[in-house]
Amino acid sequence: MSEIGEDLKNNAWIKMNEEEAQGAYLFADNYIDFLNLAKTEREAVEYVRKIALEHGFQPLDQVKEIKAGDKLYMEAKGKICALIIIGQQDLRKGINLVVSHIDTPRLDLKPRPLYEAEGLSMLKTHYYGGIKKYHWLAMPLALHGVIFKKDGTRVDVQLGEDENDLVFTIADLLPHLAKEQMEKKMSEAITGESLNALIGSRPEATGAKDPVKSAVLKMLEQRYGIEEDDFTSAELQFVPAFKARHVGLDRSMVGGFGQDDRICAYTSLRAILDAAIPQRTAMCLFADKEEIGSSGNTGLQSLVVELFVAELMQKAGGADYYTVRKALADSYCLSADVNGAVDPNYLDVFEKMNNSYLGRGVVLTKYTGSRGKYDSNDANPEFLSQIRRLFDDNRVIWQVGELGKVDAGGGGTVAQYVARYGMEVVDCGPALLGMHSPFEVASKADIYMAYKAYNAFFNSFTG
Repeated sequence: MSEIGEDLKNNAWIKMNEEEAQGAYLFADNYIDFLNLAKTEREAVEYVRKIALEHGFQPLDQVKEIKAGDKLYMEAKGKICALIIIGQQDLRKGINLVVSHIDTPRLDLKPRPLYEAEGLSMLKTHYYGGIKKYHWLAMPLALHGVIFKKDGTRVDVQLGEDENDLVFTIADLLPHLAKEQMEKKMSEAITGESLNALIGSRPEATGAKDPVKSAVLKMLEQRYGIEEDDFTSAELQFVPAFKARHVGLDRSMVGGFGQDDRICAYTSLRAILDAAIPQRTAMCLFADKEEIGSSGNTGLQSLVVELFVAELMQKAGGADYYTVRKALADSYCLSADVNGAVDPNYLDVFEKMNNSYLGRGVVLTKYTGSRGKYDSNDANPEFLSQIRRLFDDNRVIWQVGELGKVDAGGGGTVAQYVARYGMEVVDCGPALLGMHSPFEVASKADIYMAYKAYNAFFNSFTG
């Protein structure tokens, strides 16, 4: 078969029937709404909580005991949560876990962000996760987050999303004066300390030392009741102000911010909402901090998975430490995260035989890491064999993928932190173009196949 013929043979749109193709388009419409509503991890948790309660899930702390078929919701710190359907099998025999992450690369405000320079008031930022810094210049930015005042009062902030609302921006250097800048390496041309956003330019006529900053502080006090020191106990993030959109004349793709990894968060959420009473207990976990190494008490280097399972087993009749750890070791997990799609514009960093492609189905990634598989989970072939069979039996279109050429770079997922419990785990999610950019692109066919994969895993997989 010719190369073109081979491409068609592997294309998910060719493999799907018309009903499945239409299902992929309809599924993507709701996914775009999610991307526009949940641009931070706190907003994602609020979305999941609302949907879960509407679908009959009960907060675990309000339940005295549990039984097969119970739908439960768990949450910690407002930035990590889980949906659970109790299965027919004893919890001590393990669970089926799908875990995604709901944080994404962005610009965070520093604890003391506000200053004035050359007649302009600015906000200092500290970038979060792996970004190309030049991506964040000369574009409209929205400010999302929360501020906790000294008395504990919470103030929610969202500025820049309405088309009639104000936006922020980080100005770029004009090309007429950028000769020296453009001769630098791309990684050095823009520094982290230069990612300072405009917040105001109109001074107050009171003789203040920093009249523009002073005017901004007065507006913040009037609008939100906050003072400058309240930034110390704030969690504020700049995200792109534009909306997620359909991409292509055929509308076969979705473009938008934060698809790594909210594409897996949404598809796994829909998968567990649509799941029947499973044989093994199903848990859909939405984690924080993956983009900075899964650190902190809402990342998966903490013991939050162990805590969630221990709480479940306690409500199911009680369990000691060994029983909890044994149940985790006997569990199965899909680490729901994305891979990088082969990009025709940058073929030199891809190994075409083993890298993933847009529109060829959900990607099974046996290992991630960098170069010699450092910082990687390396899935066992016995487990991969079972997952292949599960997907084929449930008409899930899938492909295999690595993240670029061996020496080109690399990356990691939460799989290694889940695997330390002893459970079987493999990375599984769609491929993206432009990963970690403010406008990532995914195929609607792959989005739909990710949903089908996670749903089959919750409903059917017993090891």
